[in-house]
Amino acid sequence: MNIVCVGMNHASAPVGVRERFAVRPQEMSQVFHDVKAMEGLTGAVMLSTCNRVEMYASGGSDVKAAEGLTRLLHDLAGVEVPLYVHDTPGSIRHLFRVASGLDSMVVGETEIFGQVKQAYASAAACGATNRHLNKLFQQAFRVAKHVRTGTQITRGATSVGAVAVELAGQIFGNLAGQRVMVLGAGRTSELTARSLVSRGVQTVIVSNRNFERAVRLADDMGGVAIPFDNWQHAIPDVDVIICSTSAPHYLLTPDKMEALMEARSGRPVFVIDLAVPRDADPGISGIDGVFLYDIDSLEGIASQARNERRGEMERCEVMIGGHVSTFVEWLQTHEHQRS
Repeated sequence: MNIVCVGMNHASAPVGVRERFAVRPQEMSQVFHDVKAMEGLTGAVMLSTCNRVEMYASGGSDVKAAEGLTRLLHDLAGVEVPLYVHDTPGSIRHLFRVASGLDSMVVGETEIFGQVKQAYASAAACGATNRHLNKLFQQAFRVAKHVRTGTQITRGATSVGAVAVELAGQIFGNLAGQRVMVLGAGRTSELTARSLVSRGVQTVIVSNRNFERAVRLADDMGGVAIPFDNWQHAIPDVDVIICSTSAPHYLLTPDKMEALMEARSGRPVFVIDLAVPRDADPGISGIDGVFLYDIDSLEGIASQARNERRGEMERCEVMIGGHVSTFVEWLQTHEHQRS
C-alpha cells in the first residue's frame, strides 16, 4: 500500500496559477467520485486552501496513482503546470509538515491545522477515505499537536492575516489613525481583524455576504458591519481594504476602482488581497493611487519569520521524522487491509 500526494503550494506556483486549481466545497463530491473511478486508488482526501491545492490518495501503484491524480487536477483547472509528487514515505512526511504549519508561507501558522481537519472530514463524509487514510490523518493531527506543544514554533505571528497587518504597518508606520475595511467574515478575516485591533486600528468596517456573520465579527472587534451590497459606498472613506472572500470572480475591477478613486479625490488606497481565487483584478494596480498587494506579496515578511524560527523548525523536523518512521511501520504491517 502506498500513499501518494500530488499538488502545488505557494512555493511551487504563484497565486495566478493556484487560483485556477482551487476547488470549492460544493465541488468536492464530484472530485471524489472521479477519484474512485480511477484504477488502483482506494481512497483520497483533497486539501484546497489559499496557499495550496493537494490530493492525498492511497493505492497499490505509486506511478499510476500519481499520473491519475495529476491528470485529474489538470482537468479541473483546465491548464497543465508542473505539480510536485510525493510517495511513501515522502507523502507522509509532507502531510505531517503541512498539518504542523512547517510547510506554510507563515511558518507555525495554526489555521492550516483546522483546514486539514476540515479536508479530512469532507472526504470522510463523501465516503472517500479508507482505513489507511483514516489512520494517516488521525496521526497527522496528533503530530501537529505534539509539535505545537513541544516546541516554540507558534510564537509570534502565525497567520496570513497577521502578516498582512504587518505589511500594512510597514506601509503606514502607524495604523492607529487608519480606517480599514475587511471584505469577508471567515477565519482569515477574523484573524486579520484581531491583528488590526491589536495594532491600534480604531475603525474596522466588515462586509460579508452573510450579514449576520459580519455583524458578529464587527461586534467582537468593536467595528461596524455593512451589507455586502453596500461595501463599495465605504471605499471613499477607508485607507486599507483587506479582501478575503470566497467569491468566484473579481470584486474589485478596474471599472469599479476608477469610479471609486474619483470619489476619493486622489487619496491613495491600499488593497491587500488574501483571497484565492483573488478578489482584486490585478489590473487595478495600474490605476493612479491604488496600491495592490496579493497573498504572494507577503512572502518577504514570511521569510523573515522563517529565519527567526529556524532553530525551532529543526526541532520540529526531528520530531516529525520519528512519527514518519512509526507510521511507515504500521503501514507496512497493515498494507493489505482495505477496509
